[in-house]
Amino acid sequence: MGKTSEKILVYSTNKLFEAELIKQHLMNNEIQAFILNKMDSALRFGDIELLVSQDDVVRSKKLIADYLANE
Repeated sequence: MGKTSEKILVYSTNKLFEAELIKQHLMNNEIQAFILNKMDSALRFGDIELLVSQDDVVRSKKLIADYLANE
């Protein structure tokens, strides 16, 4: 059981498909990731946030940077 269940923002976008792809990349690397969709569906503005456990923040940010550099 982990020490903390607090979720930390590691990535934000306005593209749901991008958030889903990055979430899948993190999960493929055994990091549990969550999407928080703050986008207004009618007005199409706002952010889609990707959250991970505090213990996974550093590793997640590195994986995301590597993913974005290679896309």
